[in-house]
Amino acid sequence: MVIEAVSRSEDVPAPDRFEHWRELALRKHVPLEVDSDQRGDFRASRRLLQAGGALMWSMTVQQGHVLRRTPRLIQMRDPEWVYLAIPLRGTMTVQHDGLAASFGPHSLCVLDSSRPVEVRVADDRGRHVGVGLELPKRSLPLPKDGLNRLTGRQLSAREGFGALLSRFLTGVAGNSASYGPSDGPRLETVATDLVSALFAQVLERDAALPQESRRRTLLLRIRAFIQHHLRDPQLTPREIAAAHHISVSYLHRLFMDESATVAAFLHQRRLELARRELSDSALRGTPIHVIAARCGFSHAAIFSRAFRAAYGMTPRDYRQWAAQRERGAQGRSRR
Repeated sequence: MVIEAVSRSEDVPAPDRFEHWRELALRKHVPLEVDSDQRGDFRASRRLLQAGGALMWSMTVQQGHVLRRTPRLIQMRDPEWVYLAIPLRGTMTVQHDGLAASFGPHSLCVLDSSRPVEVRVADDRGRHVGVGLELPKRSLPLPKDGLNRLTGRQLSAREGFGALLSRFLTGVAGNSASYGPSDGPRLETVATDLVSALFAQVLERDAALPQESRRRTLLLRIRAFIQHHLRDPQLTPREIAAAHHISVSYLHRLFMDESATVAAFLHQRRLELARRELSDSALRGTPIHVIAARCGFSHAAIFSRAFRAAYGMTPRDYRQWAAQRERGAQGRSRR
């Protein structure tokens, strides 16, 4: 489903605008503190698009300000998300782990909701414009330490997958009215795939450095291979190992330091694929056992139990819940 929400500081009287914006930031699913030495007549607007499990946004601010994700806010609420921001006009200075990095137009910043950070947003001749994306960490096939090596780091949004991601987010923000509620799972899939490809590309380059081990590169390729072949019910650790010319025992050793075994990783990714398909209104007439088979599950009953264990409801209940949310979103869009 696609749900759009627009927030404008100018919707309230000028003396109350900064406080209004500050309260909006604290009520976010990832709470932030906002501060500014230009609080008078603070002008800012944000367009937020919820596409399935992904959040895409565009923002325009006319004053410089500071955003903080403090240990207190992390303890209060941490959904464990990855946050990507791309300035299109103006700059950001990010202080993270005692280091500072500057991000200008068309550079890409990666942040982790579980780690403290301070972001100083500067305008360019009275205007700062940016786009961004937020995703659950669990939706990205990252190695255990992958996000740590990406957080606070400047990535390019002018070339490679960074450029594709920037154009995608800018296009969605500029044409949000062209997407209906049923497009949410598709937009989520595109966003997740682009971010996964970007992260894999950057981490593979790191692994090519002389001081890095080839093990990390191989692990990234294996994860990408699994993602590409999720629908194959015959995909098992043995087939994965054979495709990469390694033994099954070495494959298991590669995943020993990861958050999940190779079998558990494959299982999680298949469940996530099934969840997205159950949310897709274009597949609403497709029987659940067919979706299970499409996502690599050979037995519908085993799929149903696994889905309930992962998401707290049966596939049928989840599909009904997603349909109700979509109808609610359609009702709000007609008002």
